[in-house]
Amino acid sequence: MKNISKTILKTAWILSLLFSSCTDDFDSLNTNPNGLTDEQSEADFISIGGPFNPIFLNIYRYDPAWNTQLQHNLNADTFSGYMAPPRPFVGGVNTTNYGFVDFWDQFPWDIPYSSTGVMQNARLVKERGEEDFPLMYALAQILRVEAMHRVTDVYGPIVYSKYGLDATFAEYDSQQEVYNQFFEELDQAINTLSTDPTNGQFAKFDLVYDGDLAQWIKFANTLRLRLAIRVSKVDPAKAQIEGEKSLSDSGGLLETNADNFIIKGGVTHPLTIFNSSWNDVRMNASMESILVGYNDPRIDEMFEISNVSAGMYKGVRGGMPLLDGYTDELDQKADYEIFSRLGDSYILDKAPTTSIQLMTAAEAYFLKAEAALRGWNGAGDAQSNYEMGISISFAQYGLSGNAAVYIADNTSTPIDYIDPVNASNNISALTTTTIAWNNGDDNETKLEKIITQKWIAMFPDGQEAWSEFRRTGYPKIFPVVANNSNGTIDTNIQIRRLPFPASERSTNPQGVAGARVLLNGPDTGGTRLWWDVNSGNF
Repeated sequence: MKNISKTILKTAWILSLLFSSCTDDFDSLNTNPNGLTDEQSEADFISIGGPFNPIFLNIYRYDPAWNTQLQHNLNADTFSGYMAPPRPFVGGVNTTNYGFVDFWDQFPWDIPYSSTGVMQNARLVKERGEEDFPLMYALAQILRVEAMHRVTDVYGPIVYSKYGLDATFAEYDSQQEVYNQFFEELDQAINTLSTDPTNGQFAKFDLVYDGDLAQWIKFANTLRLRLAIRVSKVDPAKAQIEGEKSLSDSGGLLETNADNFIIKGGVTHPLTIFNSSWNDVRMNASMESILVGYNDPRIDEMFEISNVSAGMYKGVRGGMPLLDGYTDELDQKADYEIFSRLGDSYILDKAPTTSIQLMTAAEAYFLKAEAALRGWNGAGDAQSNYEMGISISFAQYGLSGNAAVYIADNTSTPIDYIDPVNASNNISALTTTTIAWNNGDDNETKLEKIITQKWIAMFPDGQEAWSEFRRTGYPKIFPVVANNSNGTIDTNIQIRRLPFPASERSTNPQGVAGARVLLNGPDTGGTRLWWDVNSGNF
């Protein structure tokens, strides 16, 4: 009876589209599932293509900007060592220094699960197109994996395989189960797209590759390699199997900056608002230590010279409280907002970017470099991939001519951090690792080099940078100035996750209770995720 009802509803839906578009071409919907005939109307297809726009724009939400600030900037962007707020929000006790703010910490969850978010719209594509439009469904699978791996990498267990099922509560999957499903979905999607990579039906809905499915296969392969590397310490056998699928796939990986996965949102990047309108974000002290220490020319593109120290880039220590000597947040902000802003791409009067970068070809080479260290077939040579990753990143910033000297530098190291406003924030550099590859180094040293350079190249995607820091312990990021976790987070080990959000705790308490069992630890910021094991141990 259930199947009959489903068939009736599906037929009614198709007929409604046909009548609304004034066409009698019912047979073409069933005889050409991978394409559209000229006779099929715009109305017939918009229902399957329409959900893609909100999927694209909610992986990293563009608008309103304050949503993005809570989804990424006041957590991952700071935890990663990329950025830091000059203002000690909430009287100096906030998520950046582990004094969690429930309202803030639910946004990485609420945005993808909202009625206009990723999961609901991916579900619509599945319901409307899994059978009749398999290419479109495959693309939705890839995008859902890209979006939701970021969510599970924040919280751990998430609602995934059982999303949308009729039940009294939303049941969570363990992170291991979620990752296994990611791999299955990417396999299915890559195989589907490979059957007809020249099909143009997605072009009008594509905010990244303009409908070029060969590019989508490259992205999906690189995404699978990213996730394989992510689980390489907790499940090395599974990681190698999945990684080698990507390394051997004829569709290839991202290779040049023309392949970068960059969403064309069409509106000003929200970081621009935080950076040059609200003055709520500045360079992190860890970025200063590493980029200045390495004499890295990319710093000129990423950040501005500060107004606090003449001719110098100056970062702000992450996790600052309301410091002694200040009576309120705005007094302290006034002293720290003159530290280095983000660069021209994020300044309102300097033609800011309207694009969101979520994966680059440089990352693909660093993934291959680590895969080579781990002995995976098809990865090539670790040193060659490492150096190519740096070269591609320099090319992305128009600095190709500077790459060779930088790659050969075997003396420069990160520098100590000096706060020109408050000496209590000063801290010594945490590493002496250099840039140049040395085949005589052990694998742990080589891994530190790879991840440090990958971290620089992935800027400004703080979510992915934070995940890699937790997985590997690299680069060595300065700890928070203040730790307001009441002992649940080790200051030196640093934060490992966000607690399950208040929105879930209030509306889905039974689901959260099950999720806490799957977490295998207390629901605090100090509990490691499933893949977060043995950081600092290759």
